[in-house]
Amino acid sequence: MKKLLFLLCLQTIAIYTLAQLNVQQLRTENLTNPLGMDVPQPMLSWQLSSTEKQVLQTAYEIRVGNTAAVAKGKVQWSSGKIHSEQSAGVLYNGPALQSGKKYYWQVRVWNNKGQVSPWSELAFWQMGLLQPNDWKAQWIEPGYTEDLHFAAPLLRKEFSSNKKIQSATAFITAHGLYEAQINGRRVGDAFLTPGWTSYNKRLQYQVYDVTTLLLQGVNAVAVTLGDGWYRGNFAFDHRRNIYGKDIALLFQLQIVYSDGSTTTIASDGSWKSATGAIRANGIYQGEIIDARLEKNGWTTAGYNDTAWTPVKTANHSKDILVATYNEPIKQHETFAPVKILTTPKGEQVIDFGQNLVGWVKVKLRGKAGDTVRIAHAEVLDKHGNFYTENLRGAKAQAVYVLKGNGEEIFEPHFTFFGFRYIKVEGAAAALQPQDFTAVALYSDMPKTGSFTSSNALINQLQHNIEWGLRGNFVDVPTDCPQRDERMGWTGDAQAFFRTATFLRGVNNFFGKWLKDLAADQINTGSVPHVIPNVLGDNGWAAGGSAGWSDAATIIPWEMYVVYGDKRILATQYNSMKAWVNYMQSKSRNDLWNSGDHFGDWLFYTMADDNDGKAAITNKYLIAQCFYAYSTQLLINAATVLNKPEDVATYTALLQRIKTAFLNEYTTPNGATMSNTQTSYVLALHFDMFPEHLRQQAAERLVNNIKQYGNHLTTGFLGTPYLCHVLSRFGYSDVAYTLLLQQTYPSWLYPVTKGATTIWERWDGIRTNGDFQAITMNSFNHYAYGAIGDWLYRVMVGIDNVPGTVGYKNIRIQPHIGKDFTQASASYQTPYGLCSAGWNIAQQQLTLTADIPANTTAVIYVPVQGDATVLENGQPLSSLAYLQVLGKENGYLKVQAGSGKYRFTTTFVHQ
Repeated sequence: MKKLLFLLCLQTIAIYTLAQLNVQQLRTENLTNPLGMDVPQPMLSWQLSSTEKQVLQTAYEIRVGNTAAVAKGKVQWSSGKIHSEQSAGVLYNGPALQSGKKYYWQVRVWNNKGQVSPWSELAFWQMGLLQPNDWKAQWIEPGYTEDLHFAAPLLRKEFSSNKKIQSATAFITAHGLYEAQINGRRVGDAFLTPGWTSYNKRLQYQVYDVTTLLLQGVNAVAVTLGDGWYRGNFAFDHRRNIYGKDIALLFQLQIVYSDGSTTTIASDGSWKSATGAIRANGIYQGEIIDARLEKNGWTTAGYNDTAWTPVKTANHSKDILVATYNEPIKQHETFAPVKILTTPKGEQVIDFGQNLVGWVKVKLRGKAGDTVRIAHAEVLDKHGNFYTENLRGAKAQAVYVLKGNGEEIFEPHFTFFGFRYIKVEGAAAALQPQDFTAVALYSDMPKTGSFTSSNALINQLQHNIEWGLRGNFVDVPTDCPQRDERMGWTGDAQAFFRTATFLRGVNNFFGKWLKDLAADQINTGSVPHVIPNVLGDNGWAAGGSAGWSDAATIIPWEMYVVYGDKRILATQYNSMKAWVNYMQSKSRNDLWNSGDHFGDWLFYTMADDNDGKAAITNKYLIAQCFYAYSTQLLINAATVLNKPEDVATYTALLQRIKTAFLNEYTTPNGATMSNTQTSYVLALHFDMFPEHLRQQAAERLVNNIKQYGNHLTTGFLGTPYLCHVLSRFGYSDVAYTLLLQQTYPSWLYPVTKGATTIWERWDGIRTNGDFQAITMNSFNHYAYGAIGDWLYRVMVGIDNVPGTVGYKNIRIQPHIGKDFTQASASYQTPYGLCSAGWNIAQQQLTLTADIPANTTAVIYVPVQGDATVLENGQPLSSLAYLQVLGKENGYLKVQAGSGKYRFTTTFVHQ
């Protein structure tokens, strides 16, 4: 009997342990234990962990303290028990936060099962410098006269610290780029800091915990500066000094000693300056490093810098300094050579097998003065020769001069390259694969999604989409990473945004970029073509192009839909409204038919258009559609932010815009004036047609696709919505046909040509092996990767329930294609990992779904006729944790809570 009771107790403990409720993944402003916050009310988020089904949070309690003793109940602020399901985006509501201070926090939750979790593990955040006068440091510049080659300045300072150090925090920014070291050890693992913003309006600083880098005794701080975007040659005209002629450092080190005393080491006139091995650097041109000019030991204490020049202090603004929330650029994947080859021209070329962005780390040997040049290219020409003509004016070279003391290791500091191939000139010996390592460099956004299918070409397409993002999300969403451009084009960013959210956590990345968009917005309300705006405020550069400037409205709204954070709408609302008002100011009788527009950029066109198949969509028709769409999104934002007057004003405007569209660009029977795929796609996706004309317009779209032999003809503006529109109106079969098309123009045509990233043009390499125009032909350009959004949200079917945001209410509604037997995806929602997938084998469909705790889902199970649906082998009617909502358009709708589900039903591909 005792043994039985003992076993029952063990079983009870095991069941309790399995069902235990826990809190994990604590985030502050979407970051793990961030340093340098400057928001007065940081946003706190967490996730629930439970093995039970249908788990919902019913209440939470947060406690915050200024020491780790908060875990023992020593708190500065407690929320008390708050009855709420909210676990994402809860705002701190305690006493005012102080500059530079660290705060620790924990949370516990209650759920609908009557359970209360233990207190979570400790998390923390540290505040930045909240006021300009918190900066004790002075801006400093090199004291010597810079020569025309603009060698990278070296700045250094030694100081003594004779007490035991408890903590040390460094606050750093620069005009230009910086790399810092303390006692010969690198500060942080970020590159190209402080990143790229609208420098004259918003300059980011970074914060580092450098406690472990300091010594008790004499210490040395050493900083190298690079030109970067600030003053290096940049933009179409390779203009120098876009933001200023100076190059400067702002450095502040705050030390707290074990006895409670503090000291500050700051940049000031006592620092010294010189030049070293980096003789030239630039985003487009690359970098020149002469190892013979290295100043050995300059980053450590005791170095003799008596010959160095005292720095100059400068009175640059500290009022524009802002904390950094977006993830920094870091080194990621590395690639070994897959082939070393000699081209028909006799060039020594290394193939890394993947088009990537970053640089190559090399090991070289030779005599002092030997010069090795490394050029970078994305492709070889059809003869197998190294091809760089599409780089235009970008030299894109790393040049290394050896000092001749055996094996020497080189890599750049203040540039990056887009490449799969490198050409090596000047090496003293035959190239060895172990001497070359390609390093990928991109913003360190967390990976959030995955996708796979039964089709190898589609899986490669997904790979290319992912690498298109990695190569172009280098602090800003750039248009191409290899040629003399690399700017934050607005149209590309808005077209790809929703796909990007699936691949990576981009809320902080785009939150930062949108602030620059608002900062650079012209006073008329127009939005420049590129952000940060390096093209100017006048004429063509002032922007105002439909589908490009609409990034001001599209991205904030989509961010709210994906992440559920209303603050992005509040932050960007004035910018959104200004853009809509700009379009209205340029309209006559509610018709926006003026201005310069890019139109449906790089749409399919034919060299010989005798049969009228050039697929040209009227640019003003496009403009009117985006005018309506942005107005609708402004109405949506005003509704969320409770601005009823704006809702009424812009709702009336929207109706007039749509009426003007119908009168100007459509026939009474619903044909568009342009009669192109893009014209129907935009009109349907933005609801420009009244309800009774929409289905016939979708039929016209399908007929148009068939006229082109089941090929798409859309460009940058039509392509993101094409398959969405087809599926919405019951033509997923046509969407699949387009997806699987392998001949030009199609998504898979570049894949069949060996692409490892998304191309800028449908035919960057033509069918005969020739290249498209050298003036604009990038092989790493993410815009057409927007098809990814359809793969994840429609093919697999992971999405919000319509009308909801932030994946609190999830919809799983797959659209099955006849050429596929399997597709699955996962997505890291704000509440945890959601995954779904479908598989067809032996006339049985299996649909799996994993719904995170504190969410609910509506799962659409495809059914044929009266086929029975089982969940984990059980009839649905016998399962209390599911609610059948009925059938709808070939699906059985099932309401579910959190948990893992496996539905099966008889299914035959049709």
